[in-house]
Amino acid sequence: MNYKIVAKYIKDLKFEIPSPKVFFLLEKNISNYKVNIDIKSNQFKDHVIEVETTLSLNPNTSDFEKINTKIVFSTIIEIDGDLNNKNSLEEIILIKVPNEIYPEIRNLFVLLFEKSGFNKIKIEKSIDFKELYLKRTIQ
Repeated sequence: MNYKIVAKYIKDLKFEIPSPKVFFLLEKNISNYKVNIDIKSNQFKDHVIEVETTLSLNPNTSDFEKINTKIVFSTIIEIDGDLNNKNSLEEIILIKVPNEIYPEIRNLFVLLFEKSGFNKIKIEKSIDFKELYLKRTIQ
């Protein structure tokens, strides 16, 4: 089964720093956040699937005022092959497409922080989506 990316776009974007206090404490508090990635898919038409990849920062604790950041990146793919082959379809949606588009999402996310005055935001340059998929299937 093969696929090709037909289109990709930012479906939703949230970048909220609620107050000057949060802004000035962000570099100190950034270690209290973890990167979260979520992938969902919807069949759009016959052999056309939308893959939504969400990248967000979520706080580890709730004892401080938080930022609210999230990018939902939509990738429209066209599948060449049998959609009933669940394993191949999952591999495309949960491993191949995210591997291909993650650098673009990451760059957008980092750019938002840099343009807001934060040059020391560390978000992994690459993510092993295959490892994440395998961990998910073991659970």
